[in-house]
Amino acid sequence: MNVRQLYVFLLLLLIGCNTSKQRVTETGSAQNISNSTTFTLAFGSCNKPELDNQLWDDIRNTAPNVWVWGGDIIYADTENMIKMADMYAAQDAVRGYRELKQETTIIGSWDDHDYGLNDGGIEFVKKRESQQVFLDFMGVSKDSPRRQRAGIYTQHDYQLDQGKVKVIVLDTRYFRTALTKDTETKKRNKPNAYGEGSMLGAAQWQWLTKTLNESDANFNLIVSSVQFLSNEHGFECWGNFPHEVDKLKNLIAASKAKGVVVLSGDRHISEFSKTSVADIPYPLIDFTSSGLTHAYKNFTSEPNPYRVGEVVKTESFGLVTVDMKSNTIFFKMMGNNGEVLQELEQAY
Repeated sequence: MNVRQLYVFLLLLLIGCNTSKQRVTETGSAQNISNSTTFTLAFGSCNKPELDNQLWDDIRNTAPNVWVWGGDIIYADTENMIKMADMYAAQDAVRGYRELKQETTIIGSWDDHDYGLNDGGIEFVKKRESQQVFLDFMGVSKDSPRRQRAGIYTQHDYQLDQGKVKVIVLDTRYFRTALTKDTETKKRNKPNAYGEGSMLGAAQWQWLTKTLNESDANFNLIVSSVQFLSNEHGFECWGNFPHEVDKLKNLIAASKAKGVVVLSGDRHISEFSKTSVADIPYPLIDFTSSGLTHAYKNFTSEPNPYRVGEVVKTESFGLVTVDMKSNTIFFKMMGNNGEVLQELEQAY
């Protein structure tokens, strides 16, 4: 056993001794939250375990029912699965996160840097191997059906005394086809020709359609690693596949799913985006929370026709509180020491 292997072994041994209380919900499972009419979800993205994270104590203080990784948990950008596993082990060894795992259900998705390829999609040659390493980190059992299915998409149900919350975790990497580079402006990408390419791939779209059509939840929270509504900045987003944006809007409308909200990350900024969609009887909100350990502090401006409020460019995490009694969701961007950086309230 070399020095690196010994280091990883000791890290995993330490993790095993301190995470026995971690709760993991498998695909299609339901977790009961008794004696409560509220559901609290905390989420975030863009995290480097080697950097100081001052937010884990603040996240724990909100006592969330679930913590959701929105992607870029680590910055591996590698085809070396040993290196990737080492970086996940380093995250698991972070004290604040280790303590959170003992108290809170952990779920979530990946984005390009923990997927293994910057801005990567369907072409990544190690995606199958990367999926297994990610599921290891998430504590998914070795005999879970998720181990045999391409992609990490899944769903989780939370049953309260007066209703249900469904969290739908999408995979915007495994099946995502090529982007169109913008060679005419300073933007990185431009939208594909309408109808060209896919964000989710056929199998995941079929699954998502069935999931929303059959949902009896009062609220359906969709986790997308990249932004759904903001579409003019030129970076990765659903807007690079405009027909896929329309497809999801039409699916939400046709399914009549209640209280659909998108939770996104990736951008190293946090913002609220909001729009009205025909045949959806409530506004569609995309809550972007990004920058757990590093944020885009030099941000000045960028277009977003759907933005509500201001862009937050400091480290933060998202807090979503569902109140079943009032049929309302309270959205908050949270900073260090419990500071509320921005908030939004929406009745459904």
